[in-house]
Amino acid sequence: MALVRWRPRGNFVDVRDEVDRLFDTFLPAEFKAEHPVTAAWVPRVDVAETDNEVIVTMELPGVERKDAKLSVEDNVLTIGGEKKQEKEIKEKNYHCVERRYGTFGRSFVLPTRIQADKVKATFKDGILTIKLPKIEEAKSKEIPIEIQSS
Repeated sequence: MALVRWRPRGNFVDVRDEVDRLFDTFLPAEFKAEHPVTAAWVPRVDVAETDNEVIVTMELPGVERKDAKLSVEDNVLTIGGEKKQEKEIKEKNYHCVERRYGTFGRSFVLPTRIQADKVKATFKDGILTIKLPKIEEAKSKEIPIEIQSS
């Protein structure tokens, strides 16, 4: 009888690989998650913070400014909209369609309290930049340390 080292994570990875292989064998390509027809379009986002504000930058290539909406409620930023597909042209015979279209929505709990009435959003070259100023109480303040005399 041989001893086999138990690899808790490794065994689960092996099982997952087997299940994936099983689905790849029986399901047609259009049902696979990575297939462009079924994969949802989720715009990429960067969230950064400075001493004075939270800055959210979202890539929205192919989206017009009028098709993007944003709101802030209870310290949650919600960005949504729609990337519209070009009008279908009957004369074209498509061999591959990988660009994604449709509605999108993202919500983020902000890392600090902000002044919702002073939020500024700009849209340029497919990039949405949102600047959310922090409330005074949320800004970090340096507190001087006094020397206590005896």
